[in-house]
Amino acid sequence: MLINNLFAHVTSYRSSIDAAIKRVLDRSWLVLGPEVENFERLFADYIQIAYCRSVANGTDALELALRALGVQAGDKVATVANAGMYTSTAILSIGGTPIFMDVDLVTQVVTQNEVERAIAQGAKAVVVTHLYGQAQIDIAEVAAKCRSSGVKLVEDCAQAHGARVNGKRVGSFGDAGCFSFYPTKNLGALGDGGAVVCRDTELAEKVGYLRQYGWSAKYQVELAGARNSRLDEIQAAVLSEFLPHLDSWNARRRDIASQYSRRITHPAVIFPSTDGDDYVAHLYVVRCSERECLRQHLRELDIATDVHYPIPDHRQPVFGNRFSELRLPNTEQLAQEVLTLPCYPEMAQADVERVISAVNHWPVAAVEKGGN
Repeated sequence: MLINNLFAHVTSYRSSIDAAIKRVLDRSWLVLGPEVENFERLFADYIQIAYCRSVANGTDALELALRALGVQAGDKVATVANAGMYTSTAILSIGGTPIFMDVDLVTQVVTQNEVERAIAQGAKAVVVTHLYGQAQIDIAEVAAKCRSSGVKLVEDCAQAHGARVNGKRVGSFGDAGCFSFYPTKNLGALGDGGAVVCRDTELAEKVGYLRQYGWSAKYQVELAGARNSRLDEIQAAVLSEFLPHLDSWNARRRDIASQYSRRITHPAVIFPSTDGDDYVAHLYVVRCSERECLRQHLRELDIATDVHYPIPDHRQPVFGNRFSELRLPNTEQLAQEVLTLPCYPEMAQADVERVISAVNHWPVAAVEKGGN
């Protein structure tokens, strides 16, 4: 059993995919054309925000949003260290200095107290990551604190398309919201893609410049730090076809996650909360102190798993000893315990049952041998 089955996903929507591609080929306008404009309008309406500017991928979205907000080399930018190094990569690309924040052990997202600590340390911008499909439920209060402190707030929504906090979609709380459309995301393209959403006209204009060489007009470079980072017409057309299905896909993800959380009863497995619109089950991530033993048990039953993510950012080799004295106890514990189980909209109910049964029948002896 795969952890995600893109063949099933593509097969299920092949006719609409083919129609989208045909529209683009018939028009033969392949970059920054009507399909991109249409998708940007549709996605902005979905998030209920004024502007959407599509880019080549989610990491570029983070970098270009930070650049457009005025982050420069040497500036401090706060981020979590348990989200796969993507935001840290964007910060390093600018020449910024990351301030790493710890996360809550249960929700696995940053806390308001950690954001306030980072602001006190001189952060020019804060990136809040809505991880695994779990929105940061205090994001409105975090946004208010950032505003009052003169600190820019970027929401990393790459794993939380469609999640709501008090009826408002993530991506609409901060100065900018950044999305990835990598194929496995809740809203995924047939390749890479990303977007920045925002309320501010000038910010949207800057992101638009930065995604295409810094041009304010053709061949006229106005902004430094730009790149070639454009969503192509085919990906935009496919995303426009997929967007109306996003909420139903999220509902199926929540259903699978809820079944896991209600019916997995093994005492050595800690499961996430799956209640409410603030969770869209991008990844179903459990915790287990004997993770490798459980992984091996599931592997023997032909059930794939993954670890999102095994190395905290502040322990990545790229930093050498730079953060050797930094301790993020919750982040470091989670890196040793998290395990992702299969969860995707096309997952058959029989496969859901297989996963539940397999985890529940993980031999108790295996846990005892591991020291629990």
